[in-house]
Amino acid sequence: MDGSALIKLTFELVGGLGIFLLGMKNMSEGMQTVAGSSLRKLINSVTTNRFLATTVGVIVTCLVQSSSITTVMVVGFVNSGLMELSQAIGVILGANIGTTITGWILVLKIGKYGLPLLGFGAFGYLFSKGDRWRYLSMVFLGIGMVFFGLELMKDACAIIKETPDFEVWFQRFQADNYFGVLQCALAGCILTMLVQSSSATLGITISLAFQGIISYETAAALVLGENIGTTITAILASLGATTGAKRAAYFHAIFNILGVLWITAIFGWYIGIVQSVVNVDVAQMVITADGKSTFPNTTPAIAATHTIFNVANTILFLPFVPAFARFLTWLVPPKKTVEKRQLTDLDIRILETPTLAIEQSRRELERMGESCAEMLGWLDTLLKEDDPDRSMGDNLQRTEKELDTVHDEVVAFVTNLLSTNVPHSIADEGRRQLRMADEYESVSDYIANLDTFDRKLRRDDHRFSAEQRAGLAKLNQQVADYLARVNQALLNDNRNIVVETDATSQRIKAQVKQLRRQHLQDISGGEITPQLTVAVLAALNAYMRVRDHISNIAEAITGEK
Repeated sequence: MDGSALIKLTFELVGGLGIFLLGMKNMSEGMQTVAGSSLRKLINSVTTNRFLATTVGVIVTCLVQSSSITTVMVVGFVNSGLMELSQAIGVILGANIGTTITGWILVLKIGKYGLPLLGFGAFGYLFSKGDRWRYLSMVFLGIGMVFFGLELMKDACAIIKETPDFEVWFQRFQADNYFGVLQCALAGCILTMLVQSSSATLGITISLAFQGIISYETAAALVLGENIGTTITAILASLGATTGAKRAAYFHAIFNILGVLWITAIFGWYIGIVQSVVNVDVAQMVITADGKSTFPNTTPAIAATHTIFNVANTILFLPFVPAFARFLTWLVPPKKTVEKRQLTDLDIRILETPTLAIEQSRRELERMGESCAEMLGWLDTLLKEDDPDRSMGDNLQRTEKELDTVHDEVVAFVTNLLSTNVPHSIADEGRRQLRMADEYESVSDYIANLDTFDRKLRRDDHRFSAEQRAGLAKLNQQVADYLARVNQALLNDNRNIVVETDATSQRIKAQVKQLRRQHLQDISGGEITPQLTVAVLAALNAYMRVRDHISNIAEAITGEK
């Protein structure tokens, strides 16, 4: 093979593959953004029902256009405790079916329209004002790049066919016996591990078969191996994760390995069944206008090979999901030492899907709000009791320290999310979440301070008077009601919360002023100790600060600056 031909082959193949991969990425990101709310609802609908979990896995993978992304998400959910192993197994089974949609997209005979689609998609992406239209354009831009990249790879493979020496090398891969099938499957597995995308290797396989460089049988064996190679992504994602996450990743690998083993054992019958299902003659040759011979019927046959393999495997394995869960528990036993878990359910693996990642951080904010409300409830009890429950006070102080850590984890997670290329709506939501996380953490600080003031007084043999306790209890209840309404607004995304709670906020302010004025009048009586004065004024100031921070949370929910 002369140098110029080799350079041309390399440039066209690498360039085509790069455009293909970038197209898959754009298509995936566009579909994730357009279907963001649907994705969240789908993931939230996953239950222990294996059939429903499998259906969700199929749909989510069709939307994100990558089984690797779905399985990495699942590993992240299991790692953070949001998903049980049996649920994860069901979703992974569905993901293997969903990923076959790529092959059927390539079956569409619109390769020559790749460039126009790319162009129209690019114009739409650049000049659309609304986020939805912009990312819908990104989907078409991605589709165009996928087909244009595939056409480039097909043209590059034609160079191989014109070079006898290079074509002879490819002829070494022949799936004409059991050993040959295994050899081809191994090649497909290794190639997929290298490029980290089964869709890309599927595109290369289709290009080679389309030009007649490899037979349909060889292409089918390569596709089987590609199913094993794609599992490396989930295994890499499970490194350093919890035991449950490792079990989910190992299932993905075991499922595909066992599937390939039994299909290769009946390989001859299997490819015969596939050809009868798609009803095409894979050996039919078509001569193009420039005199080159191609085999277009291999494309639907390869897509069907991929789909039928995964559907048959899923049907076969689905009844044994509970048994597999028990086997994986035995295979990956729990660690003897307690696994160190972060306080939130956030996992960097979920950053691959921004629409789900922003929802996860939102849930953590909701939990922060619930914790602050719980702290106010404890504080109310502690202030009223003559002999306060020490364990309750310790819980309050411990919760405040935990919320400091949760705040740090949420900020780190959202900051990492915003550092990626995310839609404007998600970026705006992320910035609001950063503000709310800071405000909730400040609320918890002041509530803990209120408990500290009371403890100090008791240590010095002082107490708030009965009248002062009654006034503080009323104030505490008003603040708790205000926080409860704002927490509910965050849950329901109520953008009118500032207007709806303005009267409550003003009543708290008036109550603080009244209690401060009353205390200053009591000082004139000469019965108030300096320690008590400091504690009362500090407590009123703390409640005022809590009110201010809750007001800031309400503003963040409405989107006010």
